[in-house]
Amino acid sequence: MRLLSAPSRLLLPIILPLISTASLQAQELLAGAARVDITDRAAGPVNDPAHARALVLRSGDSTVVLVGVDAVAIGGIGRIGNGFLGSVRSELQNRLGIAPENVIINASHCHAIVRGDAASLVIQAVKEAAGRMVPVRAAAGSCEEKRISENRRLKMKDGSEVDMRRAYAMPRDEDIASVGPVDPRVGLLRLDRLDGTPLAIVYQFACHPIMNPPHRGSSADFPGFASQVIEGALGNDAVALFLQGCGGDINPVRYKEVTRPAEAEPLGAMLGASVLAAVQGLETKPGSVLKAGHATISLPRAADYEKRIAAAEAEQKTLLASLRPTNIGFKAFLPLLIQQRLAPDFPSHHAQSYLRDRALGADSIEKLDADNRALVEAYLKNIEVMERLTRLSTNLALLKKHLAETREAGAATLDAEVCGLRVGDFKLVTFPGELTVEVGLGIRNAFQDPLAFVSGYTNGYIFYTPTVAQRLNKGYAQEDCDTLVAPEWQALFERQALEMLRKLAE
Repeated sequence: MRLLSAPSRLLLPIILPLISTASLQAQELLAGAARVDITDRAAGPVNDPAHARALVLRSGDSTVVLVGVDAVAIGGIGRIGNGFLGSVRSELQNRLGIAPENVIINASHCHAIVRGDAASLVIQAVKEAAGRMVPVRAAAGSCEEKRISENRRLKMKDGSEVDMRRAYAMPRDEDIASVGPVDPRVGLLRLDRLDGTPLAIVYQFACHPIMNPPHRGSSADFPGFASQVIEGALGNDAVALFLQGCGGDINPVRYKEVTRPAEAEPLGAMLGASVLAAVQGLETKPGSVLKAGHATISLPRAADYEKRIAAAEAEQKTLLASLRPTNIGFKAFLPLLIQQRLAPDFPSHHAQSYLRDRALGADSIEKLDADNRALVEAYLKNIEVMERLTRLSTNLALLKKHLAETREAGAATLDAEVCGLRVGDFKLVTFPGELTVEVGLGIRNAFQDPLAFVSGYTNGYIFYTPTVAQRLNKGYAQEDCDTLVAPEWQALFERQALEMLRKLAE
């Protein structure tokens, strides 16, 4: 491994990346790929299998491993423990001589139930891939898939933002001002054997894989179905390796709808078809450059939990105090609401009764209607308060959880790995947090390279890492509350990511 830049400590808490490469000139590129089923079938029903897909790349004396795992995270939450990454790296170094910093493992963030021995299965897949390495030609590209994702953050007219989750209700339509952006771009890396047969497709996309209902059983969700489509079309034991992008605030489209069953498979089929159509137009080239980068950055932990908790509890108290007594329950409320909306002028009786009363100078029915309208409006306001309390309580619990974790950690900072990979013109920089989409879009716009991509959920898990504006949001969205980092994290990561991409591009 050749050192291009020695590690150094700057004024900001950043360690600059080490970039390894076989040579600055293009050499023969070798690659091998394998997949292994990691589904825990003893844990309950299985809708579709979860896999780990491994790609081993070698050029000269440099070897890099890229793994995509159908799991919620690499440590932190879910079945894969915090020792997983270290165990895999140690074994690959001992058995195959692969430098630990050259092992990059990305979680799709699906909610599949994986086996307890997932680490040994990933090691098995990497060993199989390493044993199958052959000379390859590479091509990089991208396509767009606009049909399957939506931003789950809603910008409200009062300047706050809330998010769409199944844990609580949507806000009122009349309070919503706009929605956030999505990133429809799909990053592509195609690797062919010298005879032209496909060996592997790497595709990167930003969206939460949460469209498979839990009652159907364990699922790799839309990335699993997309990989099935791609691998089925390519044949020849080709591997389609999915990389999760900056999907922290991106949901599957119509995730909150209740008028149709949630279906991950159609979304995966659309993504897989888009990838297949795009890779057919990519022209592979021999002798592609292989580079890997690695850095550790020290991020400031959030120090405002107590302040935010106090503010949330004060808002909670105000909302509770705003609840008003009402003479009706839900059983009476619903028919009254329907009557008032169906016939606003004559909700209680037929028009004949109203006309008769007016002719006689009576107004008892109209007074009843006025009283009932007031009751319905009061009940509706109570429902709105209840929904706001549900949203607030859910996110308040997250703030309290992370306050306890931060106190237990006893440190003002936490370390995060930033990894880089270049294969030919394809460039990737990774991070262990749930990056929100604007972080990735910002780095892409700053770097101005259509073949540079940013992935979260890689080599660890540090919960959500929202933008500064999102982090300071007063509306209590999950990305803002389910986080360990202070707002300053964003500038530190963006600086390191751009430095990594510049080194990869040299």
